[in-house]
Amino acid sequence: MDVRRVVEVWNPVGKCAGTGYLVADGLVLTALHNVLGCDQVEVRRLGDEGAAWAAAEVRWPETLPDLKREPQADAALVAITDPGWRALSGVEPVRWGRIDRSVVGEKRLGCVAVGFPRSEVRDGLRDTKEIRGHIETLTGLKSEGLITAYVDDVAVPSKPDEKSRWAGASGAALFARGRLVGVVTTDRQRDYEADQLTAVSVASLAARPGFAVEVRAAGAELIPEEVTAADEERARTAYDVEVRRGVNNLPELPSPIFVGRAEAMAALERALAADSQTITQTVHGLGGVGKTTLALHYAHDHVGAYRMVWWIRADTPELIEAGFAALTLRLRGGETEGDLTTAQAAEWAVGWLQTHPGWLLVFDNAERAEDVYAWTGQLRAAGRHLITSRYKRGWVCDPIPLAVLDEDASLALLSRLGGADDEDEARALADDLGHLPLALEQAGAFIGQTGITIAEYRDMLRSHPDRTTDAAPGGSDPARTVARIWRITLDALQERDPRAVEILRIAAWYAPTGIPRTLLAPLAEDALDLAQLLGLLADYNMITLDEAGIGVHRLVQTVARTPSESGGDPHREPDRIRAACDRAVELMLVGLPDDPKRNVAGWPTWRALLPHVEALLDVVNPEEDTAEIDLMLTLAGSFVEGQGQLSQAIGYFKRSLAAATRLKGEDDPSTLTSRNNLAAAYQSEGDLVRAIPLLERTLADRVRVLGEDHPRTLTSRNNLAGAYEAVGDLGRAIPLHERTLADRVRVLGEDHPDTLSSQNNLGSAYEAVGDLGRAIPLLERTLADRVRVLGEDHPDTLLSRNNLAYAYRAAGDPDRAIPLYEHAFAACLRVLGEDHPTTRLVRDNLAVAHAEES
Repeated sequence: MDVRRVVEVWNPVGKCAGTGYLVADGLVLTALHNVLGCDQVEVRRLGDEGAAWAAAEVRWPETLPDLKREPQADAALVAITDPGWRALSGVEPVRWGRIDRSVVGEKRLGCVAVGFPRSEVRDGLRDTKEIRGHIETLTGLKSEGLITAYVDDVAVPSKPDEKSRWAGASGAALFARGRLVGVVTTDRQRDYEADQLTAVSVASLAARPGFAVEVRAAGAELIPEEVTAADEERARTAYDVEVRRGVNNLPELPSPIFVGRAEAMAALERALAADSQTITQTVHGLGGVGKTTLALHYAHDHVGAYRMVWWIRADTPELIEAGFAALTLRLRGGETEGDLTTAQAAEWAVGWLQTHPGWLLVFDNAERAEDVYAWTGQLRAAGRHLITSRYKRGWVCDPIPLAVLDEDASLALLSRLGGADDEDEARALADDLGHLPLALEQAGAFIGQTGITIAEYRDMLRSHPDRTTDAAPGGSDPARTVARIWRITLDALQERDPRAVEILRIAAWYAPTGIPRTLLAPLAEDALDLAQLLGLLADYNMITLDEAGIGVHRLVQTVARTPSESGGDPHREPDRIRAACDRAVELMLVGLPDDPKRNVAGWPTWRALLPHVEALLDVVNPEEDTAEIDLMLTLAGSFVEGQGQLSQAIGYFKRSLAAATRLKGEDDPSTLTSRNNLAAAYQSEGDLVRAIPLLERTLADRVRVLGEDHPRTLTSRNNLAGAYEAVGDLGRAIPLHERTLADRVRVLGEDHPDTLSSQNNLGSAYEAVGDLGRAIPLLERTLADRVRVLGEDHPDTLLSRNNLAYAYRAAGDPDRAIPLYEHAFAACLRVLGEDHPTTRLVRDNLAVAHAEES
């Protein structure tokens, strides 16, 4: 039989589907009960799920028989009337046959049909099944023109809510020895435990009025031939080439070590073992995650379960065609070489596969779904298709996603490759490589071959990530390295939309998870455009998308932000990498809120972006810091200092001072600001030995460079006064505070936040020296002013409330101190959070006040 002639028949009145067979150009043989009650039906060829249904009409029989009395009349001829119907090309005429037990020459006669069980839902996916079995020549040929076919070695569909488990297979053409001998009509499973199908014989149909006339009118001849044992000895078609089970062209496994994939393998085995004639299953994931390895292990493990297993490289349409042509060369023993073009040889292979079901085709590294479906659409009823792809969209099946290995599997892989003697270093290396199987194999093999330690390999990865990720161990495929595999993906992305590659280069500078979409919004025209660009990257598994934001595999980031030392990768040219870094910094500065210490509303954004600031600063060489990175250091240092993370703040301010000095010189205002910030952080940490000399130097330089009344000079004077106070030198602190307050009132005005800060600081200094008569009124005035100017919940207002309560407590007035502390503590919890330094300060002061009162 030729599966290209198999069609599905739809009855729009009865709302049911069945099977048919093209016995001539535009003429379909099917079961009559499939089309009862409907003159106009629709048909669709096998493999045309996406195509429109073609209009057709019932041509025969003209008079409807009573099928209960004449079950041998359950057949119909349907003529396709749709002008858009495409006739088949290159098919041989149908050979009709009759079975005569006196001449068939054996007790059992093999038979085959292809039908559509479970296709009763028109808009659902069709589930085709090859029906193979035999006819008992002594008992299976009924005198009334019926044939009983016994189903052999076929998994019977199970659908308990159907009258017949073979529902939808009615109308399938039944073949024996290459001849059409009947049309399947009913399932006898209701009456017999064995799986038996009833068919109407062609011999009886040929004798019914009008049947042969309609067939001849369609341009075909109806001359049934005797089916005999001798037919097996004679080739019937150009595709009559048989192969032994297990024939394959499978490549060798890239690595005999296969760990951490038990669940994925089980899922793949379940999918490909499902009860269906044809199954297409896709495995998708990031390049290097092990898709090809999984497919190869499956194919090698199950090669004996298929008639044939054929491996096809599917990177391009040309490679797919070449893969089919190679199959023809194998099947025909090289006789086609020089006789057929590649396209002709590929077409021959498709024809052979259509007529020899039971195979597995593996399409490895498919770039586009449409390239594969151009071929699998012709092979819908004959075998299994396993597809691996970096691309996760566009597949008709539910793709199996392949993730990176877990930690245990990563360590096991490194250990078996001889590179896990130091478990802590091995765990760190697995983290560095993001648990990517190919990267782990590459690293383990390199370590084992060269005899270096894991620590030394990690040093190489940090110092020369480009060369390390592209270093193939001796004896391995030089093209199978992380860097080269990902370049193929980037080439595909560049072709589709270069902006996607640019987004990836920029995202490489941030943390590997939780990158906010808003951060990258300026890179697209609008929200829809951004969604499409991110979707394209996700489809190629280069990023992940979830509610938390965007994720990029850490090794993808390493490669994407590392210039190609050889200059052979256009995606990683030094100028492009530098530009991407600059753009990443620019986008971050746009996203960071102003006034990191006091802008409470901006703190959630700061907390979301800080991991990405830290990641960017970690991978940029401090000697290459720009003015923009210096600004980022200043802002980030101020935020973490305000949150009490003083060690981190000092580190950022030190780096900022070095960058500002290198870029602008010792006396530039930005350099003086960096020095002031570092000194203030030392002071907050309690390191006054380093803070005071730095503050004194900064104040002197600002007076010289900016002048006595510049706001930044006043800030330096305020900070130095605070340092003197902290070290207990109130004799120098109070006059400096008084002078600063007077200057700020004169220069900035009474209600300026800096003026209110000086007022608060002076009040606290008076309290420290025991001058409560001046301290309390000044602190009360400051609190009132801050409430009026800044609002009840401003961090400075909360600090003023704490300071005034402290003064009340010092004055021995707990009745006013404790309620004020309690008010301040509740507000700090609500506004700043329980871990903020001001909240902790107020909580401790309140505890002491309660203790003193009790």
